Amino acid sequence: MNPASTASSSDVDLLVVGSGAGGLATAVTAAHLGLKVQVLEKDPQYGGTTAWSGGWMWIPRNPLALAAGIDEDPALPEAYLRHELGDQFDAERVSAFLRQGPRMVEFFQRQTALQFIDGNGIPDFHGRSPAAALGGRSVCAAPFDARRLGRHINSLKPPLAETTLWGMGIASGAELRHFLNALHSPHSFWHVTRLVLRYWRDCLLHGRGLRLVNGNALVGALAASAFEAGVTIQVNTPVKRLLIEGGRVAGVQTAGPEGLRTVRARCGVVLACGGFPHDEARKRELLPHAPTGREHWSAASRGNTGDGLRLGESAGAVVARDLHSAAALAPVSLVPRSDGSVAHFPHLIERAKPGLIAVMANGLRFVNEADSYHDFMSALLAATPAGQPAQAWLLCDHAFIRHYGLGAVKPAPMPLGPWLAKGYLVRGHTLAELARACGIDAAGLQATVQRYNAAALQGQDADFAKGETPYNRIQGDAAAGRANPCMAPLQQGPFYAVRVQPGSLGTFAGLRANAQAQALDAQGRPIPGLYAAGNDMNSLMGGHYPSGGITLGPAMTFGFIAAHHAAGAALPG
Repeated sequence: MNPASTASSSDVDLLVVGSGAGGLATAVTAAHLGLKVQVLEKDPQYGGTTAWSGGWMWIPRNPLALAAGIDEDPALPEAYLRHELGDQFDAERVSAFLRQGPRMVEFFQRQTALQFIDGNGIPDFHGRSPAAALGGRSVCAAPFDARRLGRHINSLKPPLAETTLWGMGIASGAELRHFLNALHSPHSFWHVTRLVLRYWRDCLLHGRGLRLVNGNALVGALAASAFEAGVTIQVNTPVKRLLIEGGRVAGVQTAGPEGLRTVRARCGVVLACGGFPHDEARKRELLPHAPTGREHWSAASRGNTGDGLRLGESAGAVVARDLHSAAALAPVSLVPRSDGSVAHFPHLIERAKPGLIAVMANGLRFVNEADSYHDFMSALLAATPAGQPAQAWLLCDHAFIRHYGLGAVKPAPMPLGPWLAKGYLVRGHTLAELARACGIDAAGLQATVQRYNAAALQGQDADFAKGETPYNRIQGDAAAGRANPCMAPLQQGPFYAVRVQPGSLGTFAGLRANAQAQALDAQGRPIPGLYAAGNDMNSLMGGHYPSGGITLGPAMTFGFIAAHHAAGAALPG
């Protein structure tokens, strides 16, 4: 008999569709509340975009901050969000998030394999806004030993190759600084050497690195916690439709390797499929800069094609269409791979380092390069004339690229030749030569660099105030010893450039939901048995991006909340 024609059925208490942070947080919490839980993932590996992410979560008043003596007034983070979100401020959901976020962190710390490191020195993005914090509102997944996953390690999605060194993840913060300074500091050199030798040993013995960091550590720890709590994670299993019985979502039908299968879920279904970053039809509808759906190059997992939103709509749920921005915007460069595919590299780190500028085809700057990726991309879209493609070039000199790298190009001692041969990296011995190679107005570029260099020597950017907010400065390089940690002149050729285009880290527009993470219909009524988590839930931030970690923080928190509601259990506190 053809396996595709067979049908089988099974029963669980809670069914989670998608295996990123939102889905896995829901599953682990629900299992600890006594539910039988199954996670379905259509891709061959679990982890989604979370596995490629930095793993940071924005959780004001989290236990790590409190332990460090950062005990801010609970009204301050609410005031910051009220200012930042404007008419998108959802008081009920914001209150639930701020109240339960710290309790979520405490639960995972005490009950699971997931541990955290603090972000007590990481400021909010918009330091000039009222109630913006200098730190204490962020946590990240601590490095995780993948041996705890046992045989399930092979199904974990590895980090995005272009953001690694030979496939080895590098933790943000102090560890990344060691890698950037490896050729300048004996201490950093030996620190990096130990990590690289450990990675190569793991690859030799186990076929991959076992020290997980960033989002890969977050997924690894959540997955280990899920397996240990009795949760099953089934990959290669796309969900084809929701089962609706008596006005309630009662399960799903899948088409996995074993054929058609019906899974009934007594307590409901949680949609956590990662939003719509690779759904051309939805991008055409919701992203004005992508009129064909192909002008937006998301760095999110390629499996995130809007499945959860379509499934939700089939049950009467509604996708929000009134957000400030429908996506978490970021500049992305297109990286050709040896197999003919193209990677979408998100530029998150190097833009704030001293000695880099961003220009458009006219050779002029248009933005504070050290601002957040979302603000950078918003400025590029606003500066692009109607009818022209949105694109810009990140420019630097030779000293910069050998110290910090540029996009997917790694710093010394990694070679530049392969990137130049691919055309990803463009080089010119003079600024005029670089301008010709990129199609940039040479006179405009010369004037821009001359003006910028003078400002850099003074340490003040009169055009875009680069380096004047705490977030700018922490993203820069204080160790460079300059008056402004984000500014240095571009002086010694050759000069280099990488082209960036509109992209995102994920999407914001999702299914409308209430403070219990229940999906809502067109009349604002909860749909029985249907929950939304992660980027399938309409963003708490309403299309704004006030701080790093505002995707994963709410994803984890509302997954925690959804599990309690589905289990009929009272939330802590």
